[in-house]
Amino acid sequence: MYDFAVIGGGIVGLSTARALLERYPGAGVLVLEKEAGWARHQTGHNSGVIHSGVYYKPGSLKARFSKEGGERLVEFCQEQGISHEICGKVIVATEPEEMPRLRNIYERGTKNGLEVEKIGPKELEELEPHAAGIAALKVPSTGIVDFVGVAEAFARMVAEEGGELRTGTEVTGISENGDEVEVRAGGENFRARVLVNCAGLQSDRVAALGGVETGMKIVPFRGEYYDLEPEKRYLVKSLIYPVPDPNFPFLGVHFTRTTEGGVETGPNAVLGLAREGYKKTDIRLKDLAEVLSYPAFWRLAARNWRTGAGEVFRSLSKNAFVRGLQKLVPEVEEDDLVPTEAGVRAQALMKDGTFVDDFLIVEGKRSVHVLNAPRRRPRPAYRSGRPSWIESRP
Repeated sequence: MYDFAVIGGGIVGLSTARALLERYPGAGVLVLEKEAGWARHQTGHNSGVIHSGVYYKPGSLKARFSKEGGERLVEFCQEQGISHEICGKVIVATEPEEMPRLRNIYERGTKNGLEVEKIGPKELEELEPHAAGIAALKVPSTGIVDFVGVAEAFARMVAEEGGELRTGTEVTGISENGDEVEVRAGGENFRARVLVNCAGLQSDRVAALGGVETGMKIVPFRGEYYDLEPEKRYLVKSLIYPVPDPNFPFLGVHFTRTTEGGVETGPNAVLGLAREGYKKTDIRLKDLAEVLSYPAFWRLAARNWRTGAGEVFRSLSKNAFVRGLQKLVPEVEEDDLVPTEAGVRAQALMKDGTFVDDFLIVEGKRSVHVLNAPRRRPRPAYRSGRPSWIESRP
């Protein structure tokens, strides 16, 4: 009998396991991961940005956790010797119609307690000599980090503090009883007093195994990236972002320096044909059928078809992808970019066809299901407060 069983070996699951051991020293904590190692999906397939929280609605969990979590993450990386850098970023308006949205981002950032500076073309040129824009915001607290290294450090700490780590152990059944949860995984049965579902791309399916009604479904969006050729990396000093569309939960193609010294461009955002499909040719009929049979997806598509069509066009046309980048850095040319590994985002879509824009955490009888965790965070949080039973360890 374990006190806590955590499903998912990405950064959310491993940080949750570590936090539980910190709060309850000596607790029996089990982590179950279906892959052969840690951070194999969203944690290991992203641009590695430490987000400041400048975009997010003041008072939201995303805004709170981005600021606090970013500060804690830097401290953690310094303690553990994990590669990171606080290099800052600029959010660049290239057209007059983007100015109201840029002002809105500035207001949100200041309300979220961040240092945000309005700058003009001259100041932008000093920061990013090759960027073009009519105005911009400077956000010094944004950084880059090796998230895989962070996840692996969490796993080491969980093991050192007495937690049990199981890779290659896929969960196939969950049964919640009066005072325990039974989990069928990897051909074995595990019993725990509390289950925490941090399965990311599979989180809604894991919740369904336990009979928990979530009111949503995970819709995968594949983000495609290109690397900037080494001889052109001088074009980007830090991070360069466009002004995002407030109706779409993606930030648009941008330039990101990496902890390895490279520069990534992207991502676009197209419907993934497989939840764990990182190539354009990866198709899983079960995953695709789930999306296409979900009425909420068609409601979403009807409202955002123009934006979606543009993302698909950029996916099919490298030239179109480059034109998007050239709005920010005009000197970038098609031959400067080479394809690199894509990522897949687990986007929660509610039954009414709206994207979940903040954390979504649902409770079962003896379980907590993290169904939308759009940015890194320092601690697990509960939508309706910590359940009373989580304090009643034997």
